Amino acid sequence: MPRVTGVDHLVLSVSDFARSKAFYGPLMKLLGFEIMDEMENAIGWRNEVTRLWIYQADEQGKETPYRKGNPGFHHYAWSLGSRAEVDELQQWLEAQQATIVDPAGEYYPDYYAVFFLDPDGMKLEGMYYGK
Repeated sequence: MPRVTGVDHLVLSVSDFARSKAFYGPLMKLLGFEIMDEMENAIGWRNEVTRLWIYQADEQGKETPYRKGNPGFHHYAWSLGSRAEVDELQQWLEAQQATIVDPAGEYYPDYYAVFFLDPDGMKLEGMYYGK
């Protein structure tokens, strides 16, 4: 029987590739990812666990802005190594003037996270679960 051993990659379509690359590039570096491959309208990063790609949306896709609540992507969470790393991420986001929708805090018992938006309004999360 097939068994999932991890999330290999996630691919996001973005409305403005240059703007999203400028956001995700430094973010992915901060989170310990390196560039895996880059093309004219796409770029992918990887770490030891997973990969993330962004691609330029096609013309029809650019006409329909992302809206959390529609069918599809709700949010993407990165598991971090400690509460201090969540706080460090929030400090970095503040310095970048990123939109933080829910600041670093405990949202469930032993679940500490910060929630923020990418340039298209897609919700992202840095979280730490445990003591």
